[in-house]
Amino acid sequence: MKQSLQLRIGQSLTMTPQLQQAIKLLQMSTLDLQQEIQQALESNIMLELDEDETQNLDFREKKIDNSDQQTSEGSLTDMPDELPVDVSWDDVYESSLPVSDDAGDSGEFETFRGNAETVRDHLRWQMEMLPMSERDYAIAVAIIDAVNDDGYVTSDLADILQGLLEQIEDVEMDEVQAVLHMIQNFDPVGVAALDLADCLRLQLQQLPDSTLFKAEAIDFVRRHLDLLASCDQIRLLKRVGLTEEQLKGVLALIRTLDPKPGARLQQDDVEYVVPDVFVSKIKDQWVVSLNPDIAPKLRVNPFYFGMIKRADSSQDNVSMKNHLQEARWFIKSLHSRNDTLLRVAKSIVEKQGEFFEHGAIAMRPMVLRDIAEELELHESTISRVTTQKYMHTPRGVIEFKYFFSSHVSTDGGGECSATAIRALIKELVGSENPAKPLSDSKISDLLNEKGINVARRTIAKYREAMSIPSTSQRKRHI
Repeated sequence: MKQSLQLRIGQSLTMTPQLQQAIKLLQMSTLDLQQEIQQALESNIMLELDEDETQNLDFREKKIDNSDQQTSEGSLTDMPDELPVDVSWDDVYESSLPVSDDAGDSGEFETFRGNAETVRDHLRWQMEMLPMSERDYAIAVAIIDAVNDDGYVTSDLADILQGLLEQIEDVEMDEVQAVLHMIQNFDPVGVAALDLADCLRLQLQQLPDSTLFKAEAIDFVRRHLDLLASCDQIRLLKRVGLTEEQLKGVLALIRTLDPKPGARLQQDDVEYVVPDVFVSKIKDQWVVSLNPDIAPKLRVNPFYFGMIKRADSSQDNVSMKNHLQEARWFIKSLHSRNDTLLRVAKSIVEKQGEFFEHGAIAMRPMVLRDIAEELELHESTISRVTTQKYMHTPRGVIEFKYFFSSHVSTDGGGECSATAIRALIKELVGSENPAKPLSDSKISDLLNEKGINVARRTIAKYREAMSIPSTSQRKRHI
């Protein structure tokens, strides 16, 4: 094959580093953006906070008096030339810095968190307060380690016994059960249960003997708890052998119990959300403002900028010019991000004004294309702006993505938002008769009467998405 050179003319889309940086900042969340800004301030000598951002810090620093202070012991800076040979420095001067036993570098203050107490920690604390032999102590530790966050023993007692045989000789099942019964008397009531029936039984046994229907309730959870979920009144009355009034009292007592006693002690780490914009009503108008704390004002350092000599081609001068160009592009990308974010937020609030007035029922259908066409931006840009961005409203802190949903046609030729339909379903289920809950078909008919054409399968999909039980599970005969 003969080799030859050919010229071809074509067009291709190339993303410059500046465009890549702008897109990167646009899709960042508030916390990621703050870390990116801090990293840019530390790595680029041309970047600095604006004077308006640092004047409060300068004011606080000026209030600190570094001059010599006189005390009852004399001047703090008046140090003797020599110390006695039989004393140390700390014997004469008290250090205000904390003494750390760790030789390594300490972490940031924000990284220090108190360890959340779990149900297992709570049980171990109670176990340590009881006098017990080393044998019982080892068994108790094995049982507590098998307790999950809800307070149930997840491992079978036979498996726990098998694991203890490697530590304790001749351990028997009776010993494991005896220690288990001791732990079941710990706080909270019902902890270390083997199953739901055992958990409810433990809580019922802790009630006073004068409690009405206590004995009947204990017998019910032992023998007939499987029928409770079906809520079949006829089968319950036949199996239990109680009158209707007695059965009502037993079920009412069971409903006062806690099926997950350990969940009350479980403390999850709190995740804080910093809103990007604030939405408030001023003179009957919804006003959107950017959160000034998410992006501090940056500027080019005038001192280093004045040191740049255009005619000088030294390595230091070239490096400073590169830093200057990077700083300008970073500031420009940051301003572009804030401007786009504010424009998108204003457009959302303008289109969803009824939501802020009346709630989720008044949510209008809206997709990314609607905002993109109005602002003359690409849908991908709107998607990046609305990802992990939040607005603080009178109805709470809401993610931008919440305002976008599909639509369903109405009889009048209009459209209804899927979010509004879910809110209507939740409202209908909340006001239904527990003895005769609304079926999916009935909910569909009620919405059709309002002009919203929704199929039964769609109702079932929305209901399952909101974790609403089915009709049979919501039914309450008693």
